[in-house]
Amino acid sequence: MNFTLHQGNAPLLVSMPHVGTHIPSALHNAYVPRALAVEDTDWHLPQLYNFLPELDASVLVAHTSRYVIDLNRPPDDAPMYPGAANTELCPTRFFTGEALYQPGCEPTVDERLQRRATYWQTYHDALAAELQRLKAIHGFVLLWDAHSIRSQIPWLFEGTLPGLNIGTASGASADPAITAAIDQVCGATDAVTHVVNGRFKGGYITRHYGAPREQVHAVQLEMCQNLYMAEIKPFEFDEHKAEAIRPLLKDMMLHALAACTAAARAAQKDQRP
Repeated sequence: MNFTLHQGNAPLLVSMPHVGTHIPSALHNAYVPRALAVEDTDWHLPQLYNFLPELDASVLVAHTSRYVIDLNRPPDDAPMYPGAANTELCPTRFFTGEALYQPGCEPTVDERLQRRATYWQTYHDALAAELQRLKAIHGFVLLWDAHSIRSQIPWLFEGTLPGLNIGTASGASADPAITAAIDQVCGATDAVTHVVNGRFKGGYITRHYGAPREQVHAVQLEMCQNLYMAEIKPFEFDEHKAEAIRPLLKDMMLHALAACTAAARAAQKDQRP
């Protein structure tokens, strides 16, 4: 299986599309040796979000590395951020800009289509089905797309990222009250910087599945890895840092869920004759 799905009963689905580290052995020789260390992984997110069972959340966790296929890119490979450096559906470069593949070994069109069918489509089928299941139970659902990234990557962005980068597709993927609730939680602490719809506004998952009028709300959180781990090899998890940031993450989710509930009730009230 290319992913693991844990089904909860709360109106919350947490997607972790970039935590996978597996590259099929048949592909190893095509990559440069450095690629097999999968340095651009969203490291340790299941361990960081260890409170999700308490929330009874559904959790979808990818196993395959983003170097094989990026589950958070559109199937037609259209750029997510026109005018900026972008990684593709089947990435060909590290986040530092160097080539992932040996010369002449980049995936062909047929290989890309095969990877899309094998890895991308199955993940998204599971994601869509779980959103539908949870919405059928509750009448609404919150999709939380969990990501992490090194705080400084010049090829992708200038300077240093804020600690927490909240994306709602510039407001299109979630009710404004949900964004405001998360923003308020983050703004109440001076310990961590944050931004809403800055450099990272949400990838394909947030933009495609977020449908506020249908009570499907999608939020991407791209958090800096220095908040919970070492950003240099061997990318070790830091439990002390994680303990400090987890309460804030949990509070963000709880306030977002409360705002989802309020938005659903308001929508039901508006629909009454």
